[in-house]
Amino acid sequence: MRRRCLACLVSISLSCLVALPGLAQARSLRIATGELPPYATQSRADQGIALNIVRQALKTAGHEVIYSFMPWGRAQEETKAGLWDGSAYWGRRPDRERDFLLSDNVLTEQWVVLYRAGLKLDWQVPADLAPYTFAAIRTYTYTPEFIARFNDGTLKVDWTPDDLAGLRKLAAGRVDAMLLERNVACHLIDTQLTPAEGKAIRAHPRLITHQFTTHLMLPRQLPGSVALLADFNRGLAALHASGDYQRLLGDVPCQAGLAQPVMITRVPAALRQAPRRG
Repeated sequence: MRRRCLACLVSISLSCLVALPGLAQARSLRIATGELPPYATQSRADQGIALNIVRQALKTAGHEVIYSFMPWGRAQEETKAGLWDGSAYWGRRPDRERDFLLSDNVLTEQWVVLYRAGLKLDWQVPADLAPYTFAAIRTYTYTPEFIARFNDGTLKVDWTPDDLAGLRKLAAGRVDAMLLERNVACHLIDTQLTPAEGKAIRAHPRLITHQFTTHLMLPRQLPGSVALLADFNRGLAALHASGDYQRLLGDVPCQAGLAQPVMITRVPAALRQAPRRG
């Protein structure tokens, strides 16, 4: 009799847990992503810093994450169409807020001005960079201030297919500067450039924006997205509270020796908008 009652209590407790509002049913999640080492990549055991944070936050609610790597544009479009449970990780912008549910901040990227060694480059606002020619990528929108100056010619630009090509132009002296996330630059310089090329590149310690938050995106049309978003945000908060978040974020090794960004408390208006991939 006592065993039968105990079994009833367990059954009732599990039923109540499933019925709790805002709690998604634990399941395997298929999440679309792309390559952006060291944050998202098939080359690391943890599949990248940002993707591992997303995985661990969802794990607290019992969800298993399975990542599928593809071009970033395809990941966004197919997730918008509801073909994937979500996509990670992305910067915030109005069209994504319209098409997706965006999570709390996964991590804040550190975008800086890279420049040729030997240049005495310093800057406070984008106008200070007018003497220099930048390698830039058309599918990036950077910040509104920078992209407007690239488009109107106030800042000279050499349009470039990708980050690695831009770094090689910079190392060869074909351009003077480039905007890039510091840890992405460290990874590419350390793994893809020669030591001589790496020594030819420096990073200014001023961030081009302090606002580049990144997010898990969930398709609005899937019925489970609202509960899944709540699960993720709770899990992310738990990682912060336990101290595990800082451990997962870690320190990215930078043999290239690029300057660490300097945090400032008052951010000029021109630096408040975030660069965007794609």
